[in-house]
Amino acid sequence: MRSLSIVAAAAVLLAGTTPALAAPCKDPKTGKFVKCATAPVKATKCKNAKGQFARCGTPGAKPA
Repeated sequence: MRSLSIVAAAAVLLAGTTPALAAPCKDPKTGKFVKCATAPVKATKCKNAKGQFARCGTPGAKPA
């Protein structure tokens, strides 16, 4: 009987920590845990020798 209560207590503790191990982001509408959105990659802008914006692949263009 004692071992059964120890197993039951361990199961309750383990079940209580499951949401904490899930994704830390929560959907505000549904209240469910969801995968967190990653930060968007910032686009690199390049400028040519004159200081005008240019495509980064063109000759003489350097990241701004």
